[in-house]
Amino acid sequence: MDPFTASVISIVLLALLGLPIGHAMIASSILYLMLAGLDMGTAAEQLLNGMFSSYILLAVPLFILAAELMNSGSMTIRLLGFCNAIVGRFHGGLALVNVVQSIIFAGMSGSAIADAAGTGKMMQKMMTEGGKYPPAFAAALTAASAVIGPIIPPSIPVVIYALVSDASIGYLFLAGVTPGLLMGLALAVIVVWQAKTRNFPVGEPVPLRDIPKTTINAFPALMMPVVLLGGIYGGVTTPTEAAAVAALYALVISALLYRSVTFGSFYASLAGSARTTASIGMLIAGAIVFNYVVTVENIPTELSRWLSGFDLSPLAFLLMVNAILLVLGCLLEGTTILLIVVPVFIPTANALGIDLVHFGVVCVVNIMLGLVTPPYGLLLFVMTSISGESLGRISREILPFLAALLVSLVIITLVPAVSLWLPRVFGYGG
Repeated sequence: MDPFTASVISIVLLALLGLPIGHAMIASSILYLMLAGLDMGTAAEQLLNGMFSSYILLAVPLFILAAELMNSGSMTIRLLGFCNAIVGRFHGGLALVNVVQSIIFAGMSGSAIADAAGTGKMMQKMMTEGGKYPPAFAAALTAASAVIGPIIPPSIPVVIYALVSDASIGYLFLAGVTPGLLMGLALAVIVVWQAKTRNFPVGEPVPLRDIPKTTINAFPALMMPVVLLGGIYGGVTTPTEAAAVAALYALVISALLYRSVTFGSFYASLAGSARTTASIGMLIAGAIVFNYVVTVENIPTELSRWLSGFDLSPLAFLLMVNAILLVLGCLLEGTTILLIVVPVFIPTANALGIDLVHFGVVCVVNIMLGLVTPPYGLLLFVMTSISGESLGRISREILPFLAALLVSLVIITLVPAVSLWLPRVFGYGG
């Protein structure tokens, strides 16, 4: 058995035995170096060089901290009140509130899990109180709408894609705006259709005289995406610095203006973000070491040469990547796919003239859909825990929403302008 095959089998076996995938990749990479007769200290060298030379990675813990601070304060409650005032009065209004709040929160946290965990409990309670909506429907919609989080900037998966592709993170952030809104619109269409066919209740309208007060209460929270993105595209901050500004802004607004953060909740936010960052950090560390193995084996070049033998058009290649990533998204964690699988496709995408910013959006959307694809979608498990509903019921309820998101993915794939028009407005030459 050659060293690379042994390394891959080792990763699978260690993961099946319950070892975290990051640890499994590091251990298997060391096994490869030993079997190949290479210096095993190279693993540590690659890990340190990769982790400490990538300034962009600092954005990950800072975005996570911003989301934790936002959820620990009253920003979440005020934003939900604002969403309810805007769309709660319509047929299926609370379900529409769920979609709209996900779009707004997408501009703050950058993580689908953070969005679902942060607002999932509140939305679940609001939608099921008094028997307004079936619990499984509410849980499925919350999971589906949370997918929008990492598409609209800021986005932790996009930061990781920028790391492996060397594409501009600023333009990648911009490229996610329209696709994210398209996905939100697709979910809203399904909500309206379901509200009519299943006779969901019309929400109690917020009096018009109360809307200005609700908007003013939520305005500082609503300004967070403006501060974040304005700093990046105004040339004031880098994306990493903007992540630090976002965390500081969330703390200042929650603690000083809303006065809703205690020392205990602040400590809990720091501890929660540290745990999440450590988990993601181990994945990145393992992927950096294993990517060295992949590079030594010349896998990307060999795959590119193999694919060129099929004479694939750019569209056929994108469709093939969609199919592969959708299947892998059902089985593997998204960060792992971004760090291990996607880099293998990038040389071929480059050779076929596919814009790497557009390709990045397509990859991230695919991976996010894996979070809600039965039977192993991670967001489905999160909402099973939050709602107390069975995985089977939630999986059945999510199918119409998953179909709408897949239609959005097809449009994003076939029409690059959906992703690229906004970056081009800001001077992108791709």
